[in-house]
Amino acid sequence: MKVAIIGAGSLGQSIAKGMLKNHIASTLYLTKRNTDSLNDFNAYEEVIITSNNVKAVRNSDILIFAVQPRHLKNILDELQYKFKKGQIIISVITGFSLAKIENIIGSKHNIIRAMPNTAASVGQSMTCISANEKGKEKIELAKTIFNSMGLSMVIPEEQLQAATVICASGIAFWMRLIRATTQGAIQLGFEAHEAHELAMQTCFGAATLLKDSGNHPEAEIDRVTTPGGCTIEGLNEMEHQGLSSSLIKGINVSFNKINQIKN
Repeated sequence: MKVAIIGAGSLGQSIAKGMLKNHIASTLYLTKRNTDSLNDFNAYEEVIITSNNVKAVRNSDILIFAVQPRHLKNILDELQYKFKKGQIIISVITGFSLAKIENIIGSKHNIIRAMPNTAASVGQSMTCISANEKGKEKIELAKTIFNSMGLSMVIPEEQLQAATVICASGIAFWMRLIRATTQGAIQLGFEAHEAHELAMQTCFGAATLLKDSGNHPEAEIDRVTTPGGCTIEGLNEMEHQGLSSSLIKGINVSFNKINQIKN
């Protein structure tokens, strides 16, 4: 398939890397006003780098819009008469609803909103997807694309803001927890590189254990907490200091902030 990523910034490049890694696109257009940051993609024969959005749209079957929210309206205004029948238009932009996109380009197009995260570049994104009525005809194809970069879930559009906090902002939340674990390991005497590897692999192992077993986190916690042991004492101290409540509060603060974004 021929794909264009309009606005290949951080997220757009992560999606591009995921698509290239999994050989999703026969041709992949990457557009940006300043294309210098895309030079690494010149190594791929199937990639065409350009600042010309019209060229990319005319030569692609699937269009993924990954520009900053404030730029989307102007770009859609510029392109609305360049779209071809049957093209799939995917927006990965926060706060710009399906209705707003339809108001600019019309409801006859296959319009899909997707919320992946930067782990798409390593095939581990969690992507949530919603579509307009016409776009529902292409929802399985959208799932195929994003499943190649991890997992996808179709949800009602009204849940996309919350999904963005949990999955996209959530990458940063988990990074901070890994960093904190690394700092703790250094304090206990490990070299920085050793502490980093210990924290990363333990986090990866915990997630993999839950995914493969299907168990609730508390079931796995029970397996490693012995009466009067060091694990339960550490967990209780973390909870006394507000670990769970701080994380939940942070998620809710992010959700309140994302709902202030108006386009």
